[in-house]
This record gives sequence, structure tokens and C-alpha cells, in this order.
Amino acid sequence: MSSFDSVPADTPLSKLPNFDPRSVPVIGIDTHLPAASPSLLTPSALRERFRSPPAWEPEIWGERKFAERQPARASVLVPIVMRQRPTILLTERTTHLSTHSGQVAFPGGKQDDSDTDAAHTALREAREEVGLDPAWIEVIGQMPTYTTGTRFIITPVIGLVQPDHQLTLNAFEVADAFEVPLDFLMNPAHHRRHALEWGGHRREWFSMPYMDGTTERYIWGATAAMLRNFYRLVVA
Repeated sequence: MSSFDSVPADTPLSKLPNFDPRSVPVIGIDTHLPAASPSLLTPSALRERFRSPPAWEPEIWGERKFAERQPARASVLVPIVMRQRPTILLTERTTHLSTHSGQVAFPGGKQDDSDTDAAHTALREAREEVGLDPAWIEVIGQMPTYTTGTRFIITPVIGLVQPDHQLTLNAFEVADAFEVPLDFLMNPAHHRRHALEWGGHRREWFSMPYMDGTTERYIWGATAAMLRNFYRLVVA
């Protein structure tokens, strides 16, 4: 990784030249941690978890600051599709976008002045990005904020989605939408740790690669961090 020696240490990973997170070695996999029991992943159990949350704290609050800019509020929807085996709906961003192009992400974005709260932002963005009508979604709660290195303070909003929902992708922003089994993501045996050092600083992050048929869905960075925090809440 010496090719990054001339790159400023405060550069976001997604802005590094020719950076591929898949090429960074795995330094650990958390097989010692328990997988979330299927009984904790049912709609009724998830509703109860937010109705009467346990004592817990997120494992990851945010990233090292990469930008000198005013913090901005944002929200993402964590859409749990209520199938017999629940899934999480994720998107793949188009490659021409200026930020996080081609990456796996939750539907979401920056809070507008007209938004009434974090849930409003998440639902509006989900409708704009993937055509997910709020009528198909039951918001059951939200997670503590996660702050990105570019100073977005993100509120993850948890929503239960009817399995017969319809999607219409915004082709400018979203290249694809897909589902990953919730029990896969809530099993730390699938949580890989990575680290990269340059410019006197160490970056650490999780990845959760999922094989969707013959397609690898490479979940990493902020999306993986928020999923890891969700795991901590579910098993607390």
C-alpha cells in the first residue's frame, strides 16, 4: 500500500486512487461472537427491542474526520423485508456519482429543510432512490447516529417492509437493489476486520461480503459499521 504514501492522510478511503477495499487483507473475523438467534430477528421481536431497548452502546460511533466542513444531518432507512426468512434491502450506487460510487448502501441521504424528522428523511430518500412507498413500511425505531469522515451525522431508521412491496429504481443514483438475509448479517462469523496504515494514521473497518448467486455483494465501510451496531443492539 506504499502507493498511498503521497496521498494526504485525511483523504477518504473512497477517494484514494484505484483503491479496492477487497484487496486489503482481512486481519480478523469475529467467529468468537454469537450469532443472533432467529427468535430475535422476527418482526415481533424487533418491534419489542425498540419498544423496550436494553442497556447497550454502539460499537462504532463514526470515522476519523476527513473534511473541514460543517456537519450535516442525514438519515438512512434500514429496510427489513418481512419474508419468512427476513432480509435487508440494500442498494448499489451508480458508478458516476461523486461520493461512494459503486458502493453498497442503505437508501438514504441528507436531511432537507422540509423534512420533519429523521424518519421523514429516510422514507423520502427511500421513495426517491428505489421507489419504496412509505405505505409499505412500518418504522419501528432508530439507532444512535453514525458520523462519517465527511461529517455527515447519519441516523439509521429501522423499518419493517411488506414483502409484496414494489420498487422503481432511480437510474441516476441506483444501479441495483438486492436483499441479503438478515441472519447472515447478524452473524459475526461473516464480519471481517480490515486495517490500512499510511501517512501515520491507521484506518479500520468491517466488511460483510455476501454471495448473491454468482454476484458478490461487497458490504463495507459505513454500511457495514451500522449493521455491526444493529447486531450489537439485537444481541444486547
